Amino acid sequence: MMSGPRIGDGFAMGDDLIAAADSAVADALASIQGSLPDLAFIFVSGGSPDEAAAALAYAATATGARTSTGCNAHGVIGAGQAAEAARGVSVWVASLPSVEVRAFHLEVLRTSESIAVVGMTERRDSDVVGVMIADPWSFPVDGFVGHSHESLRGLPLVGGLASGAGQAGDTRLLVDGHIHDRGAVGVVIGGDVSVHALVSQGCRPIGRPMTVTSAEGSTILELAGRPALEQAKDAVAMLPTEEQPLAVRGLHLGVAVDEYADDHAHGDFLVRGIAGADQASGSITIGDVVEIGSTVQFLLRDADAAHDDLVSVLGHFRTTAGGGSPAGALLFTCTGRGRAMFPSADHDSTAVRRGLGVDHVAGFFAAGEIGPVGGHNHVHTFTATVLAFGS
Repeated sequence: MMSGPRIGDGFAMGDDLIAAADSAVADALASIQGSLPDLAFIFVSGGSPDEAAAALAYAATATGARTSTGCNAHGVIGAGQAAEAARGVSVWVASLPSVEVRAFHLEVLRTSESIAVVGMTERRDSDVVGVMIADPWSFPVDGFVGHSHESLRGLPLVGGLASGAGQAGDTRLLVDGHIHDRGAVGVVIGGDVSVHALVSQGCRPIGRPMTVTSAEGSTILELAGRPALEQAKDAVAMLPTEEQPLAVRGLHLGVAVDEYADDHAHGDFLVRGIAGADQASGSITIGDVVEIGSTVQFLLRDADAAHDDLVSVLGHFRTTAGGGSPAGALLFTCTGRGRAMFPSADHDSTAVRRGLGVDHVAGFFAAGEIGPVGGHNHVHTFTATVLAFGS
């Protein structure tokens, strides 16, 4: 009988990123007890783009993995630790019997009238999930992910936008030992493998669900027949007095992903930030196009809501999965979380390790997260997105 997946992770910090990569690789390989990795994810934070590229390439070779991918990032996560804005390397390796892994590098071809994305591996019936890491400067991630349900025939996508670039051209993407400074990289995983994509959007509902009765593109004029800004003020007024200041920066709008559901829980909404408000017209503008007739609800995001939602998502998964622990997980969490939201950088990784009962969790702090909500792939902000590998 074929054994299940073996997963390991390693983490190291230090001024010498090659030495840190060497240490992180050794720890990750020790966790899989001599098995040859089929897949490796490598993330590097700190240092110049060239230093990050050298560390990525070195680690890819040192793991001996058949397929490897990764990027430079604002911060990295692994082995129960996390580092932001510091020099560090995280390595995640997996031996995956009876599993097929195919790497890809997506590039953008531009003409005077349009753009096209090329390089995606052809979808197979046995494919289970895709993991994608994109350069936010050069790759049209919103458009690609938004159309992925049709173009990839429903393949779930999980991943994030590389966050290690201070400017265009500074991103470094790894795929199978090769380094790129633009586009997107990743893998498609298929075959006999159990994986579960979990997305924690980190908000709690306030007010009540309402129907969009007037809108123009991303600007909502009316909700339930009243000016949208008035409805927002009413929702905030329902909060306890001490919580109302949180709405200055933490107010969001959730757009229902299933208009035909009889009831909408807060996990049924796709969270979008409120980009602005117009006192004269009473309108609000969100970071997405919204259609008349959509069901929406105001949401509040703060540290407590983000913590509670993540714990709830992980707990629900453990319950529905029968309580067993995964073999390991990948974590893509927003740069706006970590120490910007919680007391420590490792909040999300600690929560995932505890919530899933798993030791081997690695990933990076992303400039945007990719994950499915309501059966469709979306680009998120301020989320923690997890890909759990069954044991």
